[in-house]
Amino acid sequence: MSRTFISRRTMLKGGLGLSLSAALPLSPLLAQISEPNTALVAKPARVALAGEPHPETVVWSYNGQVPGPEIRIRQGDRLTFTVTNRLGEVTTVHSHGIRMPHAMDGVPHVTQKPIAPGETFTYDFDVPDAGTYWYHPHTNSAEQIERGLAGPLIIEEREAIEVDRDMTWVLDDWRLSADAAVAGGFGNAMDAGMAGRLGNTVTINGKVPETFEVRSGERIRLRLINTANARIFGLDFGTLRPRIIAYDGQPVPPHEPQSGLVILGPAMRKDIIIDMVGEPDQSVPIIDRFYPSQAYRLINVVYLDKPPLRTRPLTSSIHLPANTMPEPDIERAERHDVEFGGGMMGGMSGGMMDGGMMGRMMNGGKMWTINGVAFDGPAMAPLLTLALGRSHIMTLRNKTAWYHPIHLHGHSFRVIARNGKTTRYREWQDTVLIPPRESVDIAFVADNPGDWMFHCHIAEHLASGMMGIVRVT
Repeated sequence: MSRTFISRRTMLKGGLGLSLSAALPLSPLLAQISEPNTALVAKPARVALAGEPHPETVVWSYNGQVPGPEIRIRQGDRLTFTVTNRLGEVTTVHSHGIRMPHAMDGVPHVTQKPIAPGETFTYDFDVPDAGTYWYHPHTNSAEQIERGLAGPLIIEEREAIEVDRDMTWVLDDWRLSADAAVAGGFGNAMDAGMAGRLGNTVTINGKVPETFEVRSGERIRLRLINTANARIFGLDFGTLRPRIIAYDGQPVPPHEPQSGLVILGPAMRKDIIIDMVGEPDQSVPIIDRFYPSQAYRLINVVYLDKPPLRTRPLTSSIHLPANTMPEPDIERAERHDVEFGGGMMGGMSGGMMDGGMMGRMMNGGKMWTINGVAFDGPAMAPLLTLALGRSHIMTLRNKTAWYHPIHLHGHSFRVIARNGKTTRYREWQDTVLIPPRESVDIAFVADNPGDWMFHCHIAEHLASGMMGIVRVT
């Protein structure tokens, strides 16, 4: 696959030469739905992804916009949303990261019948935890998400921390052709067996960004959501010095990123606090450095030429209140080993599907495995059966040459170790990024009964076998 990455104003090679002219204003960036009862319509639309002078892009959208409207309600409220399908194929909606009843999880043939064209389905559940989440389809995800079906879902704390602005940035990347159309080639072997479908155009909230205007002295809460099929972001905020306050919606002791980069694999979220202490007219670039040889400027943060909002940063606490997950009993937890295998450049070894070898898997489009098995439909036996109400520790081993953001439905888990070394913050997450040839230990209480999907959130890896069912009973 030819990889193309964004420079300050144009693509380095291939694809589009995009003028990055869409400024992000001080006003809200996303259409919001703040009522607990809402309607989403999945349908084709035309949007100005690339901006002038490029033509509009035909996308698949919620309510005619990309990303879909920001749904924002309060912790403990009941969320009811009705999804009408006006696409030419079946769909569902999965509320990623929310601990909800099994029947509301949006997984076709596991929790519900897919929503056929012209049909409507209502999702209705209580939201127990505050945080930053998102919604997306779980049918033909590699194409439906890439074409635009995703939106932010924000659950506000009952008592908010003090900030001047609470902003959401939905980060996405797109593989566009020269006429700004979403390129075809879905499901090709190179994407499926390697890093996934990396695009040539990065957007924030559905626009190719140029500047984000701030005022000296203000405090901003920035909710970052990665909805890309495969791109991993590693954001360098330079002199802005962000402090991370939540991983995947779950509170964490405030801290600066240990690597200097705010890293988000596909489906992951991080909430950060930035006190804008620069001078009026100052400009600070935010650089995506995850792929070091292909770094690019994502956006410029520009201080307005106005008097500072305040002369000293706020001193109020930025610690978020704890959510409601039960604490796992590490000493008495049941232990499970999970191994991720397959893919190109990794030997393609150890893979089985219906008793066949890896060659048969590739012929069937299956290139990835969990515990030596490629997912071939919900009728397959569960990967693991977990005792309801018990604590469990999973050791997740990535035996491949590629990164994998691994997501468990219906639960959040503590990341308690990496490569056998205890983590500093034991952070709660629902999607954990595992580098090649490394391992991660996660711990949680299996308190939500049902069959839960467990998969890589690089959409092409999911589609080609890296998915299974964890049964809690």
